[in-house]
Amino acid sequence: MDQAPGNPKDPQGAQSLPGCYRHPDRETGIRCTRCERPICPECMVSASVGFQCPNCVREGSGTGHAPDANQPRTIAGGTVAADPRMVTKLLIGLNLAVFLVQLSVGDRFTDSFDLIGRAYVPVLGSLEGVADGQWYRLLTAMFLHGSLIHIAFNMLSLWWIGPPLEAALGRARYIALYVVSGLAGSALTYLLAAPNQPSLGASGAIFGLFGATAVLMRRLNYDMRPVIALLVINLVLTFTWANIAWQAHVGGLVGGVVVGYAMVHAPRERRTLVQYATCAVVLAVSLVIVLMRTAQLT
Repeated sequence: MDQAPGNPKDPQGAQSLPGCYRHPDRETGIRCTRCERPICPECMVSASVGFQCPNCVREGSGTGHAPDANQPRTIAGGTVAADPRMVTKLLIGLNLAVFLVQLSVGDRFTDSFDLIGRAYVPVLGSLEGVADGQWYRLLTAMFLHGSLIHIAFNMLSLWWIGPPLEAALGRARYIALYVVSGLAGSALTYLLAAPNQPSLGASGAIFGLFGATAVLMRRLNYDMRPVIALLVINLVLTFTWANIAWQAHVGGLVGGVVVGYAMVHAPRERRTLVQYATCAVVLAVSLVIVLMRTAQLT
C-alpha cells in the first residue's frame, strides 16, 4: 500500500516513507514507540501507548511490565498469529471446494443453496426460498459461484485484500467482519431483488473487506487515493455490468465500513465489547430487513 508523504521523522521532507524493518518492501509511517523502528500493520503490536514491534514485545517479557503489555496484539486488539494469512487461505479453499461440488453435482446443488426470495425451482420440483424458511441460503450463497471467471475474480480479490486486513485485525475479528458483511449483503439483496432472481457469490463479503480496509488505511494515515480509486472502479462495474447483484455489493460495503470502524476505533478499555456489539447491531439490522421482506412475500 502507498502511504501519505511527509513523514514527520524525516527532516529532509522526502516524499518516500521508510520500509518496515521486517518487510522492507512495505512503506510505513508508523514507528515502534520503544525502538522507533518503522513497522507495517502486520508487525504492529498494540501497546499501552501506540504500537511496538515484535522484537520489543519479546524483549519486554519478564521485565516487570504488566502481563497484557507482553502479549502481542494487533491494532484491533486481536492475537498476533504466526501465519496472518491462514483464515484467508481457508476461506479461499472453502470457496474452491464448494465450487468443485457445484461442478460435480450440478444445478440441483446450486439451486438448493443459492439466495432466492421465493420461487418455484424446476430442478427441485418445489417452491423454494428464504421466505419459505430456508434462511440458511443467506449464508450458503456466500460460498457459491456461477462460473470460473466469477470465482477467479472473487478469490483473487480476496487474496489481494484479505491478508493485510487479517494481520491488522486478528483471526476472530477478521472472520466476524467477513461473515457479518456477507450477511448484510445477502439481507439487502433479499429485500430489493426480485423474489425469483437467484443470487450467489462472495462479493458481498469481499466488498465488506474493501470498506474495512479503507477505514484501516484512514486510521493509519495511509494515502486513501488507491483504495478509493479501486472502490470507485468496482462500484462502476457493479452498476454497469449485467447479472451483478449490486445489492450484495452495497450491503456488504456498508456493513464492512460500520464493523471496520468499530474494530479499529473502539476505545481500548472496552474494545472487545464495542467491536462485537457493533457486529451484533449490524446482524440485528439484517435480521429486521429479512423479517420485513419475508412478511411481504408470505
